[in-house]
Order: sequence, then C-alpha cells, then structure tokens
Amino acid sequence: MRKSKFWVSLLVIFTLIFHYFAWTPTALAFTQDQKLLLQSWRLVNQSYLDDTFNHQNWWLLRQKLLKRPLKNRQETYDTIDEMLATLDEPFTRLLRPDQYHNLQVSTSGELSGVGLQININPETGNLEVVSPLAGSPAEMAGIKSRDRILAIDGVDTSTLTLDEAANKMRGPSGTQVSLTIQPNQDQDNIHQIDITRERISLSPVFANLDDHIDSVPIGYIRLNQFSANAAEDITGAVQDLENKGAQAYILDLRNNPGGLLQAGIEVARLWIDDGTIVYTVNRQGVQDSFNAFGSALTEDPLVVLVNQGTASASEILAGALQDNGRAILIGEKTFGKGLIQSLFELPDGAGLAITVAKYETPDHKDIHQLGITPDEVVAQEPISYQQIGTDSDLQYQAAIKVLTSNTVLADAT
Repeated sequence: MRKSKFWVSLLVIFTLIFHYFAWTPTALAFTQDQKLLLQSWRLVNQSYLDDTFNHQNWWLLRQKLLKRPLKNRQETYDTIDEMLATLDEPFTRLLRPDQYHNLQVSTSGELSGVGLQININPETGNLEVVSPLAGSPAEMAGIKSRDRILAIDGVDTSTLTLDEAANKMRGPSGTQVSLTIQPNQDQDNIHQIDITRERISLSPVFANLDDHIDSVPIGYIRLNQFSANAAEDITGAVQDLENKGAQAYILDLRNNPGGLLQAGIEVARLWIDDGTIVYTVNRQGVQDSFNAFGSALTEDPLVVLVNQGTASASEILAGALQDNGRAILIGEKTFGKGLIQSLFELPDGAGLAITVAKYETPDHKDIHQLGITPDEVVAQEPISYQQIGTDSDLQYQAAIKVLTSNTVLADAT
C-alpha cells in the first residue's frame, strides 16, 4: 500500500514538473503590448500613494486585464486607462506619446495653443479653467478662472480625459479652435468662442517698479507658472528691482496653476533664509522635508497675492512663506491641490503621471481640497490682464495699503 502511494505521489510530481517546463515559456512569452500593460501596473504598484489602490485587489485586476487579447497599441492604452480609472483619482493618468511630449515642452519651454490651464473638478467631474495664462489668446478672449469648458471643436468634454482635452486645444500657431464656455456655472450664458492659437511662453515673469507711491517704492512680480527656469527668472527680476530701489515687494501668484515641485521649492529659497519649505508624505507615512539653506535675495517686506486659481506648486510657495512668517497673504482661498505626481516614461514614448505623495505646509497643514486661507481675505471680481495693478485690482490695492503701513516698514528695519 505504501509503495502504491509512493508511485502515485511520484507520478503527480513528475506531471507537475512536466507541465511547468512545457507551459511556462509560453505563459511568460508576453507580447509587447502586454509588457507595456505590465510595466504600467508595476509602476503604480510600486509608487502609488494609496496602498489600498482605492480598496481593491490590485493583483487580481492585473490578472484579469492580462487575459485580454490586446490587438494593437490603442487597445493597450485603453486598457491602461481603464486600469487607472479604477483608482478614482484624476491626477494619476496615462499620457500618450504626444501628450507626454507636450507636457515635457510645457514645463521646459513653450508651446502653441490657446494658453489655458485646465483641470477636472473633483466634485463635479467637469472640465474647468484653472486660469488663463496672462496675455494669452484665451485671456484676451475673456475666459476666466472657474469657467467650465463644455466642448472643444464640437466634442463634448465629458467624453475626454484631461490630457485629451489639453491636446485638442493645442495645435499649430495661426490655426483656430472652437470652445463652448459656460462662465462660472451660468446656465443662461453658454456661448462659443473661436480662438486663434499662438506660440506661448510658459514661464513668463512680469516685473515692474511701482514708484507712484510716496512712502515706498514697491517691486511687483507676477509669476504665471513654475517651469524649469522660474527661479532664474525671479532672481533676475528681484535683482533688477533692487537696483531700481525697491523697498518692498508684491509677489502675484493669482491664477498660477503650479508646475514643477522643484521649481516651487527653489523659488521659496529665494525669499527665505532658513526654515522648512514643505513636507512630503509617502504611502508608508514617511515624511521628508525640503528646507531653505542660504541667504534670501532680499529681506524687504513681502505680500503674496493668491486666489482660487492659485494651485499646486503655487500653494507650496504660498504656504511656506505664510507659515514661516515671511509674507502676508492677501486675496482669496487657494485651489487646494495637495498631491504630488511623478512622471515615468514608458518604452514606447508614452508616460505615466502617478500620485506618489501628498504635501504639508511647514505647520503640517494638509490643504488638499481645502486650500490656503489668506491672512487678509479680499474678494475680487474677475478682471482683465490690463486691469492688474490698477484701481480696479482690489487685491493689489490692499497689498499696497499693507506695505505702506508704518507697522510693516518698522518690522522690516
């Protein structure tokens, strides 16, 4: 009896070994499309902030999707999109090769388009304007922060991802794109705007000296986006204004949608001698911090202007300056994007933007979907680019009042 059991057991083991060697090579012979899907899954598995993956079995989803016959690259992209959609978090997304290329361009140089920063409203799911870039075709056409974009060239934006919408608005300079706009949820004012695309600089720093004030010359700096050369541009602007005699500063971050995390940190270091700029927290709960470690460009009094279009890296900078007592914030509560994405390039030129951490201000405030409340809240109806810094700009005027007060000047001396 024991011999019989021995031979049966041996036969079972032999059969398993045979099937392993017979079938494993075939099972592991993934197609290029399957490999792309697997790599995308692995990157999210290793890096994504939420290690519950939206309370689902991430491994089981992998096995399910691998059973699909991926016939071409488009089907693979659609499957990756479907996989990422299960996370129910709009900032983690697949970037097709052209989208990934456009994103690289937007953070390092310039592009051709209408000049809109857009986002998916996490509460409504609608495509909304974070801000138009100053002086852009979109800004000149009257498009404002929080306007809803209903259609692009007749295509319903509810059927588009964030990157698909952005890509449809980009194109060769001189060509037109048609946008259907609903201003600030106004159902009675839906209208179509035809905009001609232009070549747009994505890291403009506008600076000038407001010397119309008797008590103190004030340097005004507006930063529209945190691209790779933002810190260099701000440095040049401050040095120029210092040479012109500026004794106080207004840093305008209104409608600045953010950009590169590192650029935000570098700009903060220009204003702060020492102290924490931002904390980051990964999915293990491990905190890291970025600090100022040198001398600031100037110790002059500083006011920072913010509004609902102030987002992401702009909020990191605003929070650092506020919590360190370096600046007074004036304006409206900021957008409230406290998540950090890393970019991963895939072998075919596509990319993945994956939410890898959240950030906290130096006082450990998590501002995601909450925003930063200014020290002085000043409501402001939308104004045009030409009205910034004029009597119509109530937030700017409030900053002037603070900077020219005897208390602020005394604190700076």
